[in-house]
Amino acid sequence: MPEFLTLLPPDEARALLLSHLSGPLADSASADSLQAFGRVLASDVSAPHPLPEFPRSSVDGYAVRASDTFGASESLPGYLTLVGEIPMGAPADMSLAAGQCALIHTGGMLPSNADAVVMLEYTQTSQVSKNLGGLPATEIEISRAVAVGENVIQVGEDVRAGQIVLPRGTSIREAEVGGLMALGIVSVLVVRKPRVGLISSGDEIVEPESAAGLGRVRDINAYTLSALITRGGGEPVRYGIVRDDFSALQAMTQKALAECDAVVITAGSSASTRDMTADVIRTLGAPGVLVHGINTRPGKPTILGAADGKAVIGLPGNPVSALVNGFLFVQPVVEKLLGVLPRPRPTVMARLTLNLASQAGREDWWPVKLIANRQPPTANYDAELIFGKSNLIFTLAAADGLLRIPSDATGLSAGEIVEVVLL
Repeated sequence: MPEFLTLLPPDEARALLLSHLSGPLADSASADSLQAFGRVLASDVSAPHPLPEFPRSSVDGYAVRASDTFGASESLPGYLTLVGEIPMGAPADMSLAAGQCALIHTGGMLPSNADAVVMLEYTQTSQVSKNLGGLPATEIEISRAVAVGENVIQVGEDVRAGQIVLPRGTSIREAEVGGLMALGIVSVLVVRKPRVGLISSGDEIVEPESAAGLGRVRDINAYTLSALITRGGGEPVRYGIVRDDFSALQAMTQKALAECDAVVITAGSSASTRDMTADVIRTLGAPGVLVHGINTRPGKPTILGAADGKAVIGLPGNPVSALVNGFLFVQPVVEKLLGVLPRPRPTVMARLTLNLASQAGREDWWPVKLIANRQPPTANYDAELIFGKSNLIFTLAAADGLLRIPSDATGLSAGEIVEVVLL
């Protein structure tokens, strides 16, 4: 059996692949802002007006002129005359004179001349003591002074008019949907979902609805990778199962490459004489195979290639290897095609429960289950290793995340605090 000549570290291999791909997709379409959840913006979004558009109270209390409260304390409270209540959902059509205040609710508009709000907790209503326009007037006792701007959200404090609030490449989450609605932006331009062709190869592979039988296995990888691509913002296109035949695999890959923005072939990536994925990739266009062999476990025989600016990736047939390396290489390709701005991967720190050996010079990824740690001086979770071979998909189904052992380590010790990438 031939050996791989060069094994590249995963980060170096991924950078090499991405450097040979065309930039973000230029295609875009208008989408309802709510329906754009999970999509990526194709253009900058600017604020059509400031937010908020008027000074608002951030608490329930009394709108005041801050200077009228100076010196007020529990032992020596101040007194202000209550002149009304600010209606919610309407302009504040009053102004405060010296020594006056107005009842205001959270989100209410400050009246003219008011520049602060005293929280309700620091006030109480005193006895009627004055006469205003022939009617009894109420005094509000204030036991705490406030500074100018205290408990007030100023005009434009969230965003200024004309400010770019969401740059191109932003992935629309719940908060972004809310921000768009706050500005009255009900539609946005989003990048077309990248189409990723998925080809399963092997005489032993059958569709999931088929009876596997002896010597056969159901196709897993086309479906786990479909889910990965969908969650990453792409559109998976499954081309079915191709038998172990060079011409058939080549024809199907050429078809997928013509119709999609990237292609992933599972199985056929090892050094076996029947495995022909690398040879097929070399026929598709320049530069062809960039990497054949990644210095990682699982997924050593992964192939990374490019054909005229499109990624063509060969993943091992083992389901765990295919999915782990899908995270490492397929997902970044989808992100580059979308032009998505980078965000940190969701991770947690956890305490490793067992010693774990590793080979120096190789990056290892292990599935782990996170268990709540009720004595957390340094980590809120314990990381329990899930042992299993790379063809056992339920080792990943039982996992909460993946633990990475860097290539410069020879293992990790029980009790170490480790970073777990959440699945």
